[in-house]
Amino acid sequence: MADPHSPSADATHKPFIPSEANVPELTVVPLLVGGFLGVLFGASSMYLVLKVGLTVSASIPVAVLSITIFRGFSWLFRVRRATILENNIVQTTGSAGESIAFGVGVTMPALLILGYNMDIGRVILVAVLGGLLGILMMIPLRRALIVKEAKTLVYPEGTACAEVLIAGEKGGTSAKTVFAGFGVGFAFKIFYDTLKLWKDVPDRVLGKWYDGAAVSVEVAPELLGVGYIIGTRISLIMGAGGVLSALVLTPMIKLFGGGLEHPLAPATKLIRDMSPHDIWHEYVLYIGAGAVAAGGIVSLLRSLPTIISGAIRGLKSLRQGAGDAAPVEVARIDRDLPIWTVWVGMAAIVLAVWIAPQLQVNALGGFLILLFGFLFVTVSSRLTGEIGSSSNPISGMTIATLLLTSLIFLALGWVSAPYKVTALSIAAIVCIAASNGGTTSQDLKTGYLVGATPSKQQIAILVGALSSAICIGYVILALNDAGTVFLKRDYPDFKVDVSELGQMTEQLKGPDAVKDPGHYYAWRLREPQGGIEPGKYLVDESGHIRYLEDPGINGKYDHRDDGTPVKKYQAPKATLMALIIDGIMSRTLPWGLVLIGAFVALVLELCGLSSLAFAVGVYLPLSTSTPIMLGGLVRWIADKTTRRKMSAAEAESGPGVLVSSGLIAGGTIAGVVGAFIAFSDQLPRALTVESWAPGLHRVVVDSNLLPVLLFCGLAAFLYAAANEYILKSDAPKADA
Repeated sequence: MADPHSPSADATHKPFIPSEANVPELTVVPLLVGGFLGVLFGASSMYLVLKVGLTVSASIPVAVLSITIFRGFSWLFRVRRATILENNIVQTTGSAGESIAFGVGVTMPALLILGYNMDIGRVILVAVLGGLLGILMMIPLRRALIVKEAKTLVYPEGTACAEVLIAGEKGGTSAKTVFAGFGVGFAFKIFYDTLKLWKDVPDRVLGKWYDGAAVSVEVAPELLGVGYIIGTRISLIMGAGGVLSALVLTPMIKLFGGGLEHPLAPATKLIRDMSPHDIWHEYVLYIGAGAVAAGGIVSLLRSLPTIISGAIRGLKSLRQGAGDAAPVEVARIDRDLPIWTVWVGMAAIVLAVWIAPQLQVNALGGFLILLFGFLFVTVSSRLTGEIGSSSNPISGMTIATLLLTSLIFLALGWVSAPYKVTALSIAAIVCIAASNGGTTSQDLKTGYLVGATPSKQQIAILVGALSSAICIGYVILALNDAGTVFLKRDYPDFKVDVSELGQMTEQLKGPDAVKDPGHYYAWRLREPQGGIEPGKYLVDESGHIRYLEDPGINGKYDHRDDGTPVKKYQAPKATLMALIIDGIMSRTLPWGLVLIGAFVALVLELCGLSSLAFAVGVYLPLSTSTPIMLGGLVRWIADKTTRRKMSAAEAESGPGVLVSSGLIAGGTIAGVVGAFIAFSDQLPRALTVESWAPGLHRVVVDSNLLPVLLFCGLAAFLYAAANEYILKSDAPKADA
């Protein structure tokens, strides 16, 4: 039990491991295993956030894998099994990867859209500073949120993770469910994404009778798993947004704009000549952006009472933390890192932000980071306690930070290009801090229930944040480079003044570099000029344009000049961040389309529906929303036909969630592997079925029916696992 003399211990709380027990906890091997799993799930989360703009909590699958890994290690080498507290250290360390990947993935790709390089130093610095800030600010808030409000802030995913750890300590484990999901998801993705055995996106344009409409579905195991985990209601609302986008807005634009004789801005070609994807990219994307921004603001306004009360309680907690410096016996389960580490750490972060040339943040920017950081770490932690980290509206907080920062800069007249980087850097650090702060609070809740030492957990997540931040920076750059294409361009009558372009340091990357290893100047065109589209160009020493460099993230061209297809990533949330910054500071945002989206969100709110989930569906292609919706339907059917009733906490760690986590991890890791394979010129072609079985390729690859049937089979596998018709759990009974 907690020491009654502890300043804020809850005398009625009885953790699984008593406070007076001396149990191995913060040891080297759990830290290393947690760091490795954090990098693994961070890479998979980065892939997911670039595709659909969201992630799911990694705590439960990491906890399950930790129990299994150490149990196997003990069996092989005849050493003691890891304790429950060591397994908790693994999940604490490993959970940081997912939260940091989300923050980086929804902000930093906006640099590409704003016309800047996403260099490794800037990405890693933002990830490290944001991750550390979220953890440091959560240290003085722990007692207020985790201990004093233990009965009101339940932290559903943190509580479920504690149940998994306790079940593992008693002898049960469901790791085979996670591993099975991982294997199936990995194999399924490799078959269609790398080997090209079947279509990845079966689609059908509905034709002249409904011009502009098209239906499609991406047969991605990770999206099916996401739909199951986020639940039936949210997934169906998101799917409804996709239906509005593809089957209402796009045909409507085609119907009313098909007779125009001039291009309608922001597009540069006639609507009647545009494909459904062109219409989505040029018009519906802005409508979706307005809906997402409005939905984020509405969700933030809903949380306003939480923001105000949380900020007040947070300030009180800071003062209490400072007063706890008096020597007093503190129970093990109530020991935080000393409060001076918070002050020193935050001072170091502000100094690093101020002096780092990559971020271009001034003194006002440093102040805004601390202000918004403390505000939204508090809000994020409280919302995680109420609805869980997977449903935490971090993007809404980031939008609010970006809007307020951009408006402040606009009022001060700071609207030049460097200030756009400043605004994005501020929003990125705050976003990562809020994301990691919510994850930290969830981990501390798990530790509170199992009897962990808070200070050791805080050290573990600091280690996890640092290791994950460094590796995630390289992952996002690798994914972007793998999808970057260099398209030959020749404008003989156009010449660039190279005297203002610096040094010839740019080179082609990936397979294109084999054909041309030369060096070029980088020249960016932000507005159409003389028939040349905006973008980044490589220019030779004479000033003539040689190549258009189209990035893998938010790029427009999905084939190289030789016809080789490449994978592109939409990065929907990052696109939104760039639109907000550029639209406010440059005053070039197509406000008519954005306001249509905003009022669509308002209509949904008036109908009592979650506008943010619906808006994300509008913003994403229908092919992405459809598998998420199918995952939600599988969960609804599984819940209706389940053979045993589960509590809310059990459902969060049940077989369906575990196998879905495996599908997500397997599918996304296979996607990352495929992206790295794409760096080769010959290997991707050699692996495809077209190279070793051209006859089979002609039969199956163009088929829409085959991938749909296989994907339905994958959904059936998920249903069977969720209801334990297969992969039956060996977890102990509740009374064991």
